[in-house]
Amino acid sequence: MSTLPTIAWIGLGIMGSPMSENLIKAGYHVTGHTLEPEKLDRLTAAGGTAAGSVAEAVRDADVIITMVPASPQVEAVAYGPDGVLENARPGALLIDMSSITPRTSVDLAAAAKEKGVRVLDAPVSGGEAGAVEAVLSIMVGGEQADFDEARPVFGTLGRTVVRCGPHGAGQTVKAANQLIVAVNIQACAEAVVFLERSGVDLTAALDVLNGGLAGSTVLTRKKDNFLNRDFRPGFRVDLHHKDMGIVTDAARAVGAALPVGAVVAQLVASLRAQGDGGLDHSALLRAVERLSGARV
Repeated sequence: MSTLPTIAWIGLGIMGSPMSENLIKAGYHVTGHTLEPEKLDRLTAAGGTAAGSVAEAVRDADVIITMVPASPQVEAVAYGPDGVLENARPGALLIDMSSITPRTSVDLAAAAKEKGVRVLDAPVSGGEAGAVEAVLSIMVGGEQADFDEARPVFGTLGRTVVRCGPHGAGQTVKAANQLIVAVNIQACAEAVVFLERSGVDLTAALDVLNGGLAGSTVLTRKKDNFLNRDFRPGFRVDLHHKDMGIVTDAARAVGAALPVGAVVAQLVASLRAQGDGGLDHSALLRAVERLSGARV
């Protein structure tokens, strides 16, 4: 019999599916629930167990992991008679790996404590490739003892795992992460258009730029997206738009000015308004091309 904790996984999207599969490969028993039947089929094909509801998935789990798009979805799966908190056993550990507002995480932890359920907020960075390769960066908020208990699970999913502080701290750091990523993608997109308009060999230019101070994980991960105009979603513009709302609201609450971030947030919103919300966030290149007079 395995001594590993049993895991319930709620949300099997672009990130959730490969992450749950990495746990299965590591020997964890994973019971999953999601709204898309084909994703449940994928889970069972990988060796997991499909559940017909949140309540069914979490009832016997030691660890419950939620990976859904935003705060409303976290609240929908956590609360109510069929939700996590009403059906999890006392002592279970709920790890929310969604990217949501810090306040939602703080409120969830407080509500869970009344039910005897422990909570960590543990959003991730690294995109679909990072999820598949199990090299995600995981930023965690919550109690140290709960973090220590969850370390083996986190170690199966990511490479950089850091407790950032109390409940909500993980989400605050993730908001900062999304600010940096969006600004970085925007800068890369502008550089690509500038280089192409100047007649430079774009492949050569991006290679040399990525070897110097301008290099970044964003450029490494997204270089082929720019070169091939391949904007199949790894992380959708719609989700980055949501995240930019989180960081701008949180910054306003603490009195932090984000002048560049505010501009990029508007550019992301504009890209979404032009119908590109379902594309990868590297599609910010399309916005720069439009501003430069190209038809895309």
